[in-house]
Amino acid sequence: MLTPERHQLILSLLKEKEVVRIQELVDTTGASESTIRRDLSELEEQRLLKRIHGGATALQNKIEEPTILEKAVKNEQQKIAIAKYAASLVKERDSIFLDAGTTTNQMLPYLPGNIIVVTSSPDIGLQLIKRNIKTILLGGELKAATLSVVGREAIKSIGQYRFDKCFLGINGIDKHHGLTTPDPDEAYVKQLALQFSDERYVLCDSEKFSGVTFAKVADLRGITVITDDGLYEEDQQEYSKLTNLKVVKL
Repeated sequence: MLTPERHQLILSLLKEKEVVRIQELVDTTGASESTIRRDLSELEEQRLLKRIHGGATALQNKIEEPTILEKAVKNEQQKIAIAKYAASLVKERDSIFLDAGTTTNQMLPYLPGNIIVVTSSPDIGLQLIKRNIKTILLGGELKAATLSVVGREAIKSIGQYRFDKCFLGINGIDKHHGLTTPDPDEAYVKQLALQFSDERYVLCDSEKFSGVTFAKVADLRGITVITDDGLYEEDQQEYSKLTNLKVVKL
């Protein structure tokens, strides 16, 4: 089977199923595993699919945002491992910004007590108060899908603070397009958190890599990206050239 024919078959299968596994593509095309991996890399470079560990998935619509409930049940073990490592970076008497998100939420049981937290998440704020951790909640519009605070008041209030560290979730991370999220309002709050922090951390599971959504948050330089070990070795090497990449073993 010629390369263009394989590529068309791969894209046709993705259109039907949204997710395909490498072994399935090997069986269907008769090509070797190394050939299929090369095909997937080429198609990803053309922004026709997104590779995931063991296969590929269809590209997400750039403005589509999964709800907080949909995110919560996806890649839970990876998120816990990432969050536990991230929380270990927080020291007593730190002032930190915690972004709304399912991975940042997983940090809460592991945080030290004598810190100050500013957050855009009412849910995170309530959980921190139960631990008697001093918490400041940004004001503004509460976004239903992600339960995060956005808008003019959020921008005004975050500008009053300076952080030792910030910890952000992200929807997409890409070699060419940097960090992106579907909502421009959320993107701006994240931008300001990065701007006002001495140390900048982005928490994302490996499936977010090579993903691009609507609104740019930042370039990769000057940021530490914490992810799980599901990232392909070649991607680890490439992203390590662009940012400080920390891979957490499960």
